[in-house]
Amino acid sequence: MKVYVCDNCQNPLYFENSQCLKCSHPVGFDPVSLTMITLTAGKERYCKNAEYGVCNWLVPAAAEPSFCVACAMNRVIPTLDSDQNKVRWKNMEVAKHRLIYSLLRLRLPFHVTRDDKEEAIQFDFMADTPNGDKVMTGHDNGIITINIAEADEAERARNKQDFGERYRTLLGHFRHEIGHYYWDVLIKDGTALGKYRALFGDERKDYAVALETYYANGAPADWNQRYISQYATAHPWEDWAETWAHYLHMMDTLETAWSFGIRIDPVELEDDAGIKISHLREPYDQTDFNRLIKRWLPLCFAVNSLNRSMGHADFYPFILSAPVIEKLRFIHELCYAGVKA
Repeated sequence: MKVYVCDNCQNPLYFENSQCLKCSHPVGFDPVSLTMITLTAGKERYCKNAEYGVCNWLVPAAAEPSFCVACAMNRVIPTLDSDQNKVRWKNMEVAKHRLIYSLLRLRLPFHVTRDDKEEAIQFDFMADTPNGDKVMTGHDNGIITINIAEADEAERARNKQDFGERYRTLLGHFRHEIGHYYWDVLIKDGTALGKYRALFGDERKDYAVALETYYANGAPADWNQRYISQYATAHPWEDWAETWAHYLHMMDTLETAWSFGIRIDPVELEDDAGIKISHLREPYDQTDFNRLIKRWLPLCFAVNSLNRSMGHADFYPFILSAPVIEKLRFIHELCYAGVKA
């Protein structure tokens, strides 16, 4: 995520701001130019969901109010008959908008046509029913369902503890589930399928049986030598989705660090001339995966150390083994296929 400033007073802005906290000018995010714009009061062109305080994205000028590119993907939202649901929905939208920002930066498609049928990204934000019916977070042909309980910090902390996870965030759920959609888009029936199977395994393995086995037995003892997380061991589809989520973690965090001018190691080795000081390109403009990973690993070590200095758990509590790095490289090359270095 980039650092944004108010054009009127140069005060820094958060991605979620709809008003400059210094000069009170209205501001909004333009998904076309991918930047924050300082607006003239009375001439705002916000998404329709701005009236609920859950969106600050802008839409093209039109006679009738419309939804922004991110909110237009909503198929089901929670009932807004309680303050709790309103808060949870806002948390969902904050995470979702950050996800859509990353997808826009990567120029990934939001819909594809397969067998004369369009498969588009849609979101269902749902709650368990009073009679005990549970909403399962998951993906099905472009439809991403997320239980809004995950937008509650206490509930998510309980789930994190119950499942023995070191990391569990709402944004992480979005990034994981969207990974299943992009498996269909980038891998399924494509030329990359063979290499995918060599790296992640054969997805034709029975999915239901694989999950049942995982939940019964857990991950193998040496899982971190080949996988990014324990859950990634469950099935090749889950390995892809977990690794995809971590790729988005890496790209967005590197962009944030780059935008703030954080340089953990600005000296790069060049193959032809020893050590040179080189201009570090913006991460989303960097097609050379080696340069990204060389910046990611020391950044994680530095921020983990900062967290420990404050008595917090590690910012990024994961080990990137050589096989995991190759999986991340594969995803990066897929996303940047056809883009020159």
